[in-house]
Amino acid sequence: MRTLSQYVRRTPVMRVTVDGRPLVLKLEHLQLTGSFKIRGAVNTLLSLNASEVVTASGGNHGIAVAQAAQLLGAHATVFVPVTAPETKTRRIEALGAKLIRHGTTYSEAAEAARELDLPYIEAYNALPVIEGQSTVTREIVEDAPEVDTIFVATGGGGLVAGAALASGGRHVVAVEPENCCAVHNALEAGEPVDSVVNSVAADGLGATRAGTLVLEILQQHNVSSLLVPDAEILSARDRLWEEFRIAVEPAGATAFAAFLRGGVTTELPCVLLCGANSEWRPS
Repeated sequence: MRTLSQYVRRTPVMRVTVDGRPLVLKLEHLQLTGSFKIRGAVNTLLSLNASEVVTASGGNHGIAVAQAAQLLGAHATVFVPVTAPETKTRRIEALGAKLIRHGTTYSEAAEAARELDLPYIEAYNALPVIEGQSTVTREIVEDAPEVDTIFVATGGGGLVAGAALASGGRHVVAVEPENCCAVHNALEAGEPVDSVVNSVAADGLGATRAGTLVLEILQQHNVSSLLVPDAEILSARDRLWEEFRIAVEPAGATAFAAFLRGGVTTELPCVLLCGANSEWRPS
């Protein structure tokens, strides 16, 4: 029987001190495809046992589905909005997937993708996806059990919902850009609502609505929400490079920005770093 662990990396943790505070970094940017999303994509494909699938993505999820399909001997079609970064669309095609550009938003690409008569791989709002993403946090808990708080950047919410399921009661903080915060808006409204997407991290965190299943899980586990401005996200990205030689995209630095801001009571926090797919290169 094929299992998820056969296809994804167990990424390391790194213990550091930042501004005099102890911190654990989960280096998920070292994952295959540079993103946690390969976990959910592989887990879903294993459950489907399909030879051909379709999905929609702003970038990282599409790369993950393309990689998962290649690993499992399937074929993937990936719809992306015309605004998807070239660095990500190139990787989708290089992995053997059929790339279709459609619409200007993720939701428009997803609507077109669902019209194909193929199994659709959700980006975040499906249990096999969430369970796949939960393995990131399971590794954190096993490798650094003394961690009491986990900062997780979120778009549609699959990763943070997985973190809530696997955290063992630890405090989970969902972090989003100020103008790109579907999960925050859903938690405030008590239901998924349409949200503005306008951030330097939008291609990684730019969901227009949080998932209904995601919201249910977050509410059950009392996940809290923090928002950070774009300027702090970019500053956090630069600090990760300058101090630790860790290069991530803005989405990957968003959780670190929340840690730097402070305000969360914690003895030993963990910041989940994810997202290494960017045109930006350290100077």
